[in-house]
Parts: sequence; structure tokens; C-alpha cells
Amino acid sequence: MPQLPSLDHLSHAEKDALIRALWTQVQSLAARVADLEAKPGEPGKTPDNSSLPPSKGQKPNQPEKAKRPGPRQGSLGRKGGGRRLTCTPDETIKVKPPACGHCKAVLTEADQVLHGRYDKIDLPVVRPVVTRLERYGGHCPCCGGVTLAPVPVGMEEGSPFSVNIVALAIYLRFTHAISCQRLARLFLHLYGLQISEGALDAMLQRAKPCFDDQAAAILARLRRSRIVCSDETTVRIDGRTHWNWVFQNDQVVIHVVRHTRAASVVTETMAGHRPAIWVSDLYSAQQGHADGWQICLAHQLRDCKYAIEAGDAIFAPRMKALLLGRSCWRGGARIWPRARGATISAGWITS
Repeated sequence: MPQLPSLDHLSHAEKDALIRALWTQVQSLAARVADLEAKPGEPGKTPDNSSLPPSKGQKPNQPEKAKRPGPRQGSLGRKGGGRRLTCTPDETIKVKPPACGHCKAVLTEADQVLHGRYDKIDLPVVRPVVTRLERYGGHCPCCGGVTLAPVPVGMEEGSPFSVNIVALAIYLRFTHAISCQRLARLFLHLYGLQISEGALDAMLQRAKPCFDDQAAAILARLRRSRIVCSDETTVRIDGRTHWNWVFQNDQVVIHVVRHTRAASVVTETMAGHRPAIWVSDLYSAQQGHADGWQICLAHQLRDCKYAIEAGDAIFAPRMKALLLGRSCWRGGARIWPRARGATISAGWITS
């Protein structure tokens, strides 16, 4: 903070002039502070008005839970309602008292009345089924040749894990995002099956070519599209930031994971195909890949929403009404259409 300069050399008239000038400046600054305090603060960034992911948004209050109903009529369930009885129980156990609990008189079948009915649910103990194959070779006494016995389909030599185990591992790994370390523990604790992380990785690598044909077919359809929509977002892989690019039309969607956000990803994915219209945000790497370029209206609506929340009552509301009321697509196609066909995250283009 600068020090106050010496005022000893000023005359009384000069001091009076300085006081009046400072007073005028203070009044002006006070008016500016009052004006700024009267204005509402800028709205916070939310998933609805910015690029924040939904996980970063404020969660709404949960509605009050409805009161549990009473016993369902005709269900003979426990008091207070609860889970409905299954229509196809695997086993039914009927328990009947053989004698009166008071006077010890014998109770016949005619004395029995159904008092209650409820289900008990359990899971079977799952253990791996190991099938050992002993393959023989026959030695021909005539020519001396050796003939190996054919093995059943799915029992070929190689990995000991069946296709059902591979399918379960793929489902848990990629649908539920379970790491290989936790997946190995899950197989051991739930199924009593010991699989190392290396075996799981090798299993997934062997299954990868099964999806290559589908990924190639989706890419082929995308590279014939007249309209292509694209966007990108960050994704963490092995502790490093990568980019998850998504390309789609009204039929297919494909995800491409790369360590870069450059336009070279688009060039590689489209492989020389130049659509008639490209739909994207204002990011420069998304531009110049088609004959025409359409700004993504979803991004513009998001920006309009933020401007309205920030206090714009002139331009943003009218722009939002224009975007919602009219289509900027040629031919009336929708912006960011939902893919009605195949969708895949192509592992072969993940690096």
C-alpha cells in the first residue's frame, strides 16, 4: 500500500481543493459499489448450462417415499406388504401341526386351515465345473500312422476357460467397469474359480477379434453417411488424460479413444470420406471435414441457458426460442439424432 504523501507544502486553499476532488471521487466509487451489489451474481456452472458432466451437478432432493401398503388382498403375505409372492416357486413346503398345542389332541387333515404363505429366496452355491479331456491317438498297425481323436466343439486345446466364463468377464469388465484386480477377486470369492489378472487380460485380448467385424461394419456405414455428428470429451486411462471421440449418424454410433484432441483423429476415422454436412460444436478441430458445417444446437441452447441465468433478457431468450422453434438442418433432419441402429465402443481403435 503506497504511503500518504506529505501535505505540509500545500496551502489551505490547495488542501480544500484536494478534499473536494477526493470527495467527488469517493462518491463516484460508492455509487459503483452500490450498483454492483444491487446486481445478482453470475450463475454457477451446471450440467444444464455448461460442459460439466452430470456427476458434477447438484443432485435434486429425493421425493418422500410413499408409505408401504398393507397386506395385499388374497396374497396371504406378511403384514405390511413387501415383496410379491413368485408365481412359479421351485419348491413348496407345507408344514402342518400334528397335534393341538394346548390339549395335545390329534389334528386331522380336515382341521387344517392355511394360516400364512411367504417365500424364502436363496442362491445356489456356484462352483466351477471342470471337465478333463483325455485325447487318444490311434497307431495304425498297417501303415504306422497316428490318428488323433476329434474333440467336441468348445473343448479344443488351449485356454482352460470356457466361452461362458469369457462372456461373463467381458460383461462385468466393460458393462459394470470392474477392474481386472477386483474381477479376479470376484471370480474367486463368488465362484471359487482362481483366475489371475494376466489370464483375464489374455482372455479379453483373445475375445477382441470377435468384435472387429462389427466395428468395421459400423465404420463402413459411417464412412458412407451424408450427415455426421461428432463431439469429444476427456477420459482417464492408466492415470493419463485421453480423449473419447464419438461419431454418429441416425443409424450408428462409434467411440474412438485417442491421446490427442487434434483433427487427425477425425481424418483417421473418416478415412478420406467427406460428408455433405458435419455437425459439431465450435472447436476448430471439428471443422472443415465436410462440404457444409452445422453448429450443434444442443451446445448453443446450453450457452443460451447460461446467458439467461446470468441476466440476459434480450438476446438469449429470443435466440433460444428461435433454436427451439426452427430447424437449421437442410431437409428437416434432427440435431444429434438418437442412433436407432448399432452402437459400439471399438476396442481396436483404442490406444
